[in-house]
Amino acid sequence: MRDGRMECRFPSVPGAERILSDEALAFVAALHSRFGERRRALLAERDRRQARFDAGERPDFPTDHPGLSDPEWRIASVPDDLKDRRVEITGPAERKMMINAFNSGARVFMADIEDALSPTAENIIRAQINLYDAARRTISYRDPATGKDYALGDKIAVLKVRPRGWHLDEAHLVIDGERVAGAFVDFGLHAFHNAQALIDAGSGPYFYLPKLQHHEEARLWADVFAFTEEWLGLAPGTIKATVLIETLPGAFHAEAILYELRQNIVGLNCGRWDYIFSYIKTHRKDPGAVLPDRAAVTMTVPFMRAYALHVIKVCHRRGAHAIGGMAAQIPVKGDPAANEEAFAKVRADKEREAGDGHDGTWVAHPALVPVAKEVFDRLMPAPNQVDRQREDVVVTQADLLTPCDGPKTMAGVRMNVNVGIGYLAAWLSGRGAVPLHNLMEDAATAEISRTQLWQWRATGTRLDSGETVDAALIDAAFHAEVEALREALGEEAFAVGHYGAAADLMRELVQADELADFLTSVAYERHFAD
Repeated sequence: MRDGRMECRFPSVPGAERILSDEALAFVAALHSRFGERRRALLAERDRRQARFDAGERPDFPTDHPGLSDPEWRIASVPDDLKDRRVEITGPAERKMMINAFNSGARVFMADIEDALSPTAENIIRAQINLYDAARRTISYRDPATGKDYALGDKIAVLKVRPRGWHLDEAHLVIDGERVAGAFVDFGLHAFHNAQALIDAGSGPYFYLPKLQHHEEARLWADVFAFTEEWLGLAPGTIKATVLIETLPGAFHAEAILYELRQNIVGLNCGRWDYIFSYIKTHRKDPGAVLPDRAAVTMTVPFMRAYALHVIKVCHRRGAHAIGGMAAQIPVKGDPAANEEAFAKVRADKEREAGDGHDGTWVAHPALVPVAKEVFDRLMPAPNQVDRQREDVVVTQADLLTPCDGPKTMAGVRMNVNVGIGYLAAWLSGRGAVPLHNLMEDAATAEISRTQLWQWRATGTRLDSGETVDAALIDAAFHAEVEALREALGEEAFAVGHYGAAADLMRELVQADELADFLTSVAYERHFAD
C-alpha cells in the first residue's frame, strides 16, 4: 500500500486489512511525525551516555529533578481492576497462549510484542489481530493438530500490552523513506483499535513500557499518551502504564520516571533478566565489574537485592505498585522430583518478594499461577502493600553498582553458548519464547549470555579453573556446542531449525570488537527486515 509518503509492506494475512485501516495508519503516522525526531535524539543520547560509561563514568542518581526534591506529589489514581495485581502472567501475543493466559487465574496478563515475540512481519500483524479480538472478548482458537478448541472463560485476567522498546524499528512501515518506530506501531495500532472497546468492557488501555534508561524517555511516553488521549477523545490519564525498571541507568532514574508519567503510571516492575543484561552492557569494558556465571546472579545477591528494595521504596513513597520479577521456571514433565524442585524455587522467590513488600509478581507458565497466588494470598491478604513505606531501606550508588562474587566456570561459558544458540534458533524460526533447560527463555536471557561472553573475552577474565576467556576458548566452546546439537537433533532438524545460522550470528557478535547494543536489532536486520 502506498499513500503518498507512507509505504506499508506488511503481508496480507487474514484480518490484516481490519488492522491496517487508513484511519489507524494515519494515527501511527501522526505519532511518527510528532515524536519521531525526539525518539531519535534520545537514542543518540543513549550512545553518548554509554561512551561516558566506557570512559569510566559511573551511573548515578539525578540531582536536579523536581520529582526528587518534592516530598508531596503522588501518582494519579489507580483503576479498580489494577489495584490487586498479586499474580501476573506474561507471554507472547500469540492466540493459543493468550487464551490460556487469560484463563490461568492470574490477575493480569501481559501480552508481549517485545522480548517474547519474534518480530516477523506476520507475527506483528497477527499479534494486533489477536489483541483486537481479545479486547472484544471474541478471541478463540482451534488447534489444527489436535482439533481442540480454546475460548475465554467467564473470568479472565486484565490485559496489559508490552510494545517494543524505543530502540527497535519496524521495517514494514516506512514514511518518507524512514522506518516507523516499532513502539509507535505496537502502541498505536492497539490504542487506536482497542482503547474504547476495553473501556466499554470495564477496563482500559493498559501498557507495560520496556527498557527505559532515563526520565526523558519516560517524558516522551507521557507526551505520546497525552497526544493519544486527545486524538481518541479520551479523558486525560485514561491510558495507564507500568514501567519495567530493567536497565541499570533506569534504576537510578526510577523515581524521576514515576514523576514524568505521574498522570498515567500505576507502577514499576523489576525486570530482573534485562536488568542483569543492562548491568553487564553498561560495564562492558570494566574488568572490575564482571559478574559470575549467570546462574549465580540471583535476586538474593547484594546488588540485585538493593535494586528490588529501591524499586519498592520509590513506588510506595509515591503511591505506585511495585511488581516483582519473572519466575522463569516451568513445569518439568515426567520428573516429579525436578518438578517439585522448580516449584520450590518459585515459591521461595515469591516469598522473598511478598515479604519485602512487592505488590505482585510475574510467572511465565499457567501452572505456576497457583504457586505464586498461594504465597501472596498468605503474605499479602490486602489487595496491595503500597502503605508499607520501607523507610528502613537506604540504597546508595555503590549498592547498585558493586558486583557480586561467585564462580566463573567453563560450564558457565558452555551454558551461555548453548542458551544463546538455542534461543536465537527459535527466534529465527518465529518463536520469541522458548523452553530451554526447564526455564522459559526470552530475548533478555539470551542477551545475558551474549554480553557476558563478550565482556569476559574483552576483559580477559580468568575462569576458576585457570583458563583465560579469549577468542580461542570461545570458538572451542561454540564448536563443541554446535556439534553436540547436531548430534542430538540430527542433520535435518539442525538445518531446518536454523541452528547453524544462529550459531554463526551469536559467535560473530560475541567475538566482535565492539558490543552491539541489542542482539535482536542485528538479527532483525539480517533476517526479518526485507
